[in-house]
Amino acid sequence: MRYVQLRAFHHVAICGGFSRAAAALGLTQPAISDQVKKLEMEYDVHLLDRRKGKVTVTGSGRRLLEITRHLFEVESQAAEFLSRSRDLRSGALRIIADSAHHLLPILGRFRAAYPGIEITMASGNSEKVIAGLTAYQADIGVYGGAPDGDRFKVVKLSSTPLIAFASPGHEFGHRASITLAELLSQPLVLREAGSKTRQKLAEAAARRGLVPKAAIEAEGREAVQQIVSAGAGLGVVSAAEFGTPGNLAAIEISDCEILMDEALICLAERADGKLVRTFFELARQSLAMAD
Repeated sequence: MRYVQLRAFHHVAICGGFSRAAAALGLTQPAISDQVKKLEMEYDVHLLDRRKGKVTVTGSGRRLLEITRHLFEVESQAAEFLSRSRDLRSGALRIIADSAHHLLPILGRFRAAYPGIEITMASGNSEKVIAGLTAYQADIGVYGGAPDGDRFKVVKLSSTPLIAFASPGHEFGHRASITLAELLSQPLVLREAGSKTRQKLAEAAARRGLVPKAAIEAEGREAVQQIVSAGAGLGVVSAAEFGTPGNLAAIEISDCEILMDEALICLAERADGKLVRTFFELARQSLAMAD
């Protein structure tokens, strides 16, 4: 049994004749007749009665027609789904990011342009971003810096300095700036291993022969901010991600500019997918408008 045979039978049955079925399918009448005949012969079943130029569906044909109606309805639904996906009228986009802050302007424009696309946002440090993309659990990531090698497509979003922050009750809470050595002399509340912020701080400290030590290690930026707010130590974050977190005070690191790059990334092998490609194009447009 072949698809073309079922299609030929289905159209003869619903059109009421071979000539009308041939016209509907853009084929010749002999071709349609031959496909139906082969189907009947292969399964030794009589599907259509042909008398004096009139075609009627047999009992077996009616039962098969019920099945083919479902078959071609599902085919039509599949074609509609693929068409909507092609036109970005429906679909799903999975994003993993350490912070949604860098994506807010892009997300707003994307949602306005493609309201039928469902967006899910997962959080994770830079290490988890890479893991999520390589495991195909996310389509797009926001990554601190640029991954090594050519496995990823990268669009740089921003570059901002790391700053310290403290609660008002901390001895540095009313300082506008501190040195790197002063920062490292204090109890630090640091992100978990795998955090690009923590890695950048460690690299800058190593260049001075210093080592940052976490008095408290917390997973996620919000957890760090809450602990620092309680007066347990100093935190470090990129200036772009600091925002206005309650009573916390931002403190410049005066003698050492530690830049934190943020980039939009995806697997190079998936960069040509229409949904991912469109999001990247919109990101470039948003960045160009902001310049």
